[in-house]
Order: sequence, then structure tokens, then C-alpha cells
Amino acid sequence: MGKVEKVPELETERLILRMWTKKDAAALYDYAKDPDVGPNAGWKPHANVGESRLIIDQLFRRNMTWAIVEKATGVVVGSIGFEPDKYRPGIESKEMGYSLAKSRWGKGYMTEAARRLVRYAFDELGLVILMIRTSETNFRSQRVIEKCGFKYEGTLRRAYKTYDGGNREVRCYSMLREEYENLYLE
Repeated sequence: MGKVEKVPELETERLILRMWTKKDAAALYDYAKDPDVGPNAGWKPHANVGESRLIIDQLFRRNMTWAIVEKATGVVVGSIGFEPDKYRPGIESKEMGYSLAKSRWGKGYMTEAARRLVRYAFDELGLVILMIRTSETNFRSQRVIEKCGFKYEGTLRRAYKTYDGGNREVRCYSMLREEYENLYLE
């Protein structure tokens, strides 16, 4: 197995973004089993706590993925992180991805968490570009992306293979360092 990727704890007004622990498996399962959460992002709902534990151990803890914790309750309500940008090899670029418990939709949590990670990407990682993808039908995610200041680049047709063997279109967005500086540092 690969090594555990340490991520720094980050904070926003209402959220703490921290490293995932194996103890978070039940909380992850609680929201990842919902059929309205995973399929929007192209992954199947989790079948049990063991599957969630495996995702934490083999994916979240081996990549730059934070648990999103609601300060008021201390409950893990989502995930957010970075993956390599497979469309821009050799460039200081990452792809951001996220998921959020349905019970927290519409509260601005994901926009809050995403904006914090945009700052981390450019200020701490020194990226020159940050990209994000979503499906044509995931309007909630598109709204978060637009609120954060990403620019729509275009749609790749049948570019994402879903967990059920299908494929779908992918809307691609990005933010350049100079756009970040104009939006976030003024």
C-alpha cells in the first residue's frame, strides 16, 4: 500500500477540514450510502461501513483528501480534496473534488469548504491552475463551482465512466493563478 498522505487541519467559519481517520468510517457510510450523493459524482452508494473504511484507508488517506467536519456538531458531513490533473501533466495543477451529506445540502457548506481549498491550492501548494469537473446534471455542484469563481472550459462528451458501466458527459472548469489573485486577494 502507498503511504498515508498527511493533510494540515484547515478551518472556516463553520467547518474544520481535517485528516480522515479510520474511526470516521461510520460517519462516511452514513452519508455515502445515500443514493442521491454518490451517483451525482459517478460513484456507487457505499454498501456497508466496511466499504467506507476501505475508501478511507485506500483512497482518502493516500491522497490529499480532508474530512469536512461541522463545528457545531463535530460530525463528519463530507469530503474534499485534490487529485492529479490528468489533463495537464507536467504542469503545477490539481483537480479538486468533493461530496457532502444530503442533510447539509443548501447550507453553503461546500462553497465554504471549496473556497478554503482554493486558497490552500494557490497559497500553499503554489499551483498555477486548479481544475474541477462535474456532470451535466449536477446543478448543485455547478453552482458551487461558479460561486468559487471557476471558469467553464467546455464539456467532454462521454468522458467519465460511471460505477455502473455507463459513461457520461463531463463539464470542465478551471481557475488560473491570476484569476485566483484577482478574486481572492483583493
